[in-house]
Amino acid sequence: MKNRIQLALGAIALATASLASAQTTLLNVSYDVSREFYKDLNVAFVAHVKKTSGKDIKVDQSHAGSSAQARAVADGLAADVVTFNTTTDVDFLAERGVVAKDWRQKFPNNAAPTTSTMLFLVRQGNPKGIKDWDDLIKPGVQVIVVNPKTGGNGRMAYLAAWGQVRARGGSDADALDFVSKLYKNVPVLARGGRDATGIFLQRNIGDVLVTFESEVVSVDGEFGKGKVDAIHPSASIVTENPVAIVERTVAKKGTAADAKAYLDFLYSPQGQEIAAQHNIRPRNEAVLKKHASVFKPIKLFTVEQYFGSLGEAQKLHFNDGGQFDRLYTNK
Repeated sequence: MKNRIQLALGAIALATASLASAQTTLLNVSYDVSREFYKDLNVAFVAHVKKTSGKDIKVDQSHAGSSAQARAVADGLAADVVTFNTTTDVDFLAERGVVAKDWRQKFPNNAAPTTSTMLFLVRQGNPKGIKDWDDLIKPGVQVIVVNPKTGGNGRMAYLAAWGQVRARGGSDADALDFVSKLYKNVPVLARGGRDATGIFLQRNIGDVLVTFESEVVSVDGEFGKGKVDAIHPSASIVTENPVAIVERTVAKKGTAADAKAYLDFLYSPQGQEIAAQHNIRPRNEAVLKKHASVFKPIKLFTVEQYFGSLGEAQKLHFNDGGQFDRLYTNK
């Protein structure tokens, strides 16, 4: 009798272990300030999969500066999907055969289900009276930004600062002069978007934080509402959030279909609604219209308008010895 009970218990344990091992786990490697968005999206996706297929699935998250994450995946981090904030970080992986060469054609909108833009966060009450870009180069104003060498947040802040000069009719020489003055007001370069927020609010350094529009919701959630005011400048850049399946990983794990379903879910009305709730601009026009009061009108320009492409901007401005290195070295 005792042996039969032990055998039965052993069979139950084996069945339980087999069920646990059968559960699919995906790893989403993403940029620094998308933690809260993907935390909510993953809960919804897991429930969606369970409801529609009866399958149990788990999604793990990894977050840091977008470029640092791309290098980690290239070096072997076993992501099933990447969800970045600059296309050059996905291209970096495509060049190494980690994601498909034609990754842009795998999903709608050039594989960018959402967009954002750069705005300013200032301390409650806006004590320095910051209203637009020109206020960031005034004497005595400290600006917190991400290092454009390590994070897409930083590259987009730099390109937004440069492009807004062009949007007002200025030349590239005028833009260089403006951006050089701006970085003279940067006391420290953050490693990623969340590090920048920590410098601004936990270490209490700086008067203004240049970051993604979505960071307003994250700050309110983590530090409490009323800590910062959001300032929408007169002009800013459209930032796309590209996604891709990591072919190297899904081929080994057999998770290609699950990875595709996960990225498809980002485009669904439910996924787009969750993005909007986190101040990330949805592609779905109906969802965008529903949240029109949040996404305030700004004169938006694209990377292509003033830089040709993000790849060209990378070579000219952010590669070693590029424009950023020259102007920041001369700080």
